This record gives sequence, C-alpha cells and structure tokens, in this order.
Amino acid sequence: MDINQLTGQVIGAAIEVHKALGPGLLESAYEECLCRELDLRRIHYKRQQDLPIEYKGVKLDCGYRLDLMVENLVILELKSVERLEPIHDAQLLTYLKLTGFKIGLLINFHVPVLREGIKRLAL
Repeated sequence: MDINQLTGQVIGAAIEVHKALGPGLLESAYEECLCRELDLRRIHYKRQQDLPIEYKGVKLDCGYRLDLMVENLVILELKSVERLEPIHDAQLLTYLKLTGFKIGLLINFHVPVLREGIKRLAL
C-alpha cells in the first residue's frame, strides 16, 4: 500500500472514532477505539512500542513509547489536549529520527472538528 493511501486510511479511521466519541475523553480512550477501528479496516499496527535511545553504542531504555506504529511505515502520536504545541511536533520528529521512519501523524482528538487536530510530519 502506498504511504499516502495508508495515511489517508488512518486519518479516516481517526475521523470515524472522533465522530463517534467527540472531544473531551482521555487519550487512552481514543487510542483503544482507534485500534479497534484499525482492526476493522485490517490495518496492521503495533501499540505502545518501546523506543530505546542509542547513546555511544549502547541502547538505553529511557521509558519512551510510541503510541502506534502502523504497517511499519507511519508513527501515530495521539493527543487529547487543548491545543497542539511546538513541543508535540518536536516529540514526533524526534521519534521519526530515532526509528528511521519518514512519516508521522500527530492527532489531537480534543478539537470540535478532527481535521483541525491533525498534522502530518515528514523527515
């Protein structure tokens, strides 16, 4: 599957979740429901993946976790916050650098219309 098609399908799944739930819930609720929606669409993902940091040749577990890795191509960073801040972009860009992935979606479910809460970031 083309990466643009994949991100389009993931965004569609997130919109479906947001239509059903609306804003105001915890990030964990949206994550659970988005995983169910991805299952229904037969989109493969890994959830809460550990992200070790390599420093001077040693992998260190610093407690970082990726919300979702989709089809081993796209990282999803989910939020439920008043507004996205530059630190959220920096977080996802750092995850992309550490994993070698090229595309990430930052999705904030705490908005009236989900399209306003989606950012596609690329390295």
